[in-house]
Amino acid sequence: MGSRESRIRLVISRTPLRIAFAGGGTDLPDYYRRGYGAVLSTPIDKYVYVTVKRHGTLFNEMYRLNYSETENADRLEDINNGIARECLRMLQIEPPVYISTVADLPASTGLGSSSSFTVGLLNALHALRGEQVSAAQLANEAATIEIEILGRPIGKQDQYAAAFGGLNYFRFMPDDSVTVEPQTMNDGTTEEMFSHLMLFWTGISRDSATILSEQLTNIDNRLDELATMRGHAAELKRMLSNNFDAIGFGRLLGATWQLKRRLADTITNARIDNWYQKAIEAGALGGKLCGAGGGGFLLFIVEPSHQQNVREALSDMTEIEFNYDARGSQVVFAE
Repeated sequence: MGSRESRIRLVISRTPLRIAFAGGGTDLPDYYRRGYGAVLSTPIDKYVYVTVKRHGTLFNEMYRLNYSETENADRLEDINNGIARECLRMLQIEPPVYISTVADLPASTGLGSSSSFTVGLLNALHALRGEQVSAAQLANEAATIEIEILGRPIGKQDQYAAAFGGLNYFRFMPDDSVTVEPQTMNDGTTEEMFSHLMLFWTGISRDSATILSEQLTNIDNRLDELATMRGHAAELKRMLSNNFDAIGFGRLLGATWQLKRRLADTITNARIDNWYQKAIEAGALGGKLCGAGGGGFLLFIVEPSHQQNVREALSDMTEIEFNYDARGSQVVFAE
């Protein structure tokens, strides 16, 4: 254990949620091990906060967890929250320990909150041990816990986006390694791009594991679609190396959505398709559903002059204002 563990009693981490523009689905091991996968994504200024502290000796339980549920347990193996249990096990954290988490946006909405929680908890637990670790180590540990230990049918993009921060082009290699290419844009390009982004809450939370399981079942029949989506990530990367092209960006975002909806029957539904069409008719240049699909957030590229029209067309949805954050998971307090 870290030499400072006995002195550090309380740690708070802050980890961003993310938006993936293109390439989602190619980060699944069943796909990238056949060649490679690629995703272009960015963090946003919405966060998962994790608090870890040494639990008081007067409490009866060894472990107390507060998230959407409350858990008290005396043995590590009795903790129901798989992510918390396996993070504690991996880093060999001795009880008594208290863990709590809150987020700016709901879970299961396609912005990578589960992996942000995993990365943020690992970051906080390392800090409790008196350790500072790299973004690469945090991402790798989080992916190991979620994919290998817990067996979740998810890809690697969320863990890396949460740990590294910044607008990145990720390549997922067949040997399970990941290359991270930070995108350096011209002055003002980031601000201009984000001024064209609109995010709307469908009001639908969903279990991404169910959708991704269906997608994995279909993967052999969707290799062409996935290869094209992987190419969209590279094309968007090239596009952002120059001045922001809203029309081209919107066109590609819309094209990747049309391919994504073919990966599984549960990715979209009539309500989502109706909202999407309303936004396009009101002036949106293109868009997509964030995450695995089935609900969550709809993202659109819209010229500022048409944004009010889109708001009015989607008046039965809740718009979420957001911006860019270049930072990945951070320890914001430790004492």
